[in-house]
Amino acid sequence: MIGILVVNLGTPDAPTAPAVRRYLREFLSDTRVVELPRILWWPILNGPILLFRPARSARNYASIWLPDGSPLMVYTQRQCDALQARWDQQFPGLVRVELAMRYGNPSVAKGMTALRDAGCSRILVVPLYPQYAAATTASTFDAVAKELRKWREVPEIRMIRDWYEHPAYIRALADSIRAWWQEHGQAERLLISFHGLPEICIEKGDPYRAQCEKTTALLVKELGLSDDQWVQTFQSRFGAAQWLTPHTDKTLVELARSGVSRIDTVCPGFSADCVETLQEIAMEGKETFLQAGGQELRYIPALNDNPRWIAAFSQILEPHWRHWESPENFAVSAQSG
Repeated sequence: MIGILVVNLGTPDAPTAPAVRRYLREFLSDTRVVELPRILWWPILNGPILLFRPARSARNYASIWLPDGSPLMVYTQRQCDALQARWDQQFPGLVRVELAMRYGNPSVAKGMTALRDAGCSRILVVPLYPQYAAATTASTFDAVAKELRKWREVPEIRMIRDWYEHPAYIRALADSIRAWWQEHGQAERLLISFHGLPEICIEKGDPYRAQCEKTTALLVKELGLSDDQWVQTFQSRFGAAQWLTPHTDKTLVELARSGVSRIDTVCPGFSADCVETLQEIAMEGKETFLQAGGQELRYIPALNDNPRWIAAFSQILEPHWRHWESPENFAVSAQSG
């Protein structure tokens, strides 16, 4: 059997300060995420950050929490369930999909163990980040390698690095935006916001900014937008370091003051809605824009478990594991597909 480990960033177990503190401690202890020397970073993390940040972050999580739990968990699980159902129909008994979170629960170790216990001798690891960064994709690979160090029998492993320019991904994004415009009308400007990254990461070699820009270029081309109909930005700054620009919040103020009254916002780097999209953009971003003189900011949801995205996502993933099929399985798959 072939195992598919789908890995998202992670989320607190509950929208409470203790749960957020546990999550932040694990997240911000990762040297891929914060590259400062431990001797400098440890007092900061275990001092002001873990003392004061959890309560504020817990309120943000509480504002977007769903009846079934964290939006990130809910939508990522739905993606996994939809992929499993699709492949069960096309390739009965061939593929097992498991969800894991890089930080928090269910852990990468738990997901890997579940696949091993299910009899998977080949595992495809899928970090849910279309654009590559060491702090996200590479950190996922670190967690997988750390777990495999404990195993006597190591399975065949393949890891997906990115899909920022895959035609199926671009079409799925464009289709979701067109569907939104068909139902709600098109705003004056489309703001395309990616998660930020410290500039130093790009200087050290991360291709993240170039990949975000490529995604944007392909998306606006697919949508047929002119240069004055869109703008790309980066959100979620943290700390005193210089982060990628232009900043989303500052751009919203500039657009409002320049006379733009209506904005649609999309976040192509997020495979599932989460606190950064639902709270930071849909709530805080809206408030920032309105206070600066804008009239309306609308957030276009992430791809989540949109059926068109599930079809596109399976199209992206299948070439990475279909080569593992045995001749007899391929014959069955060809008949069923």
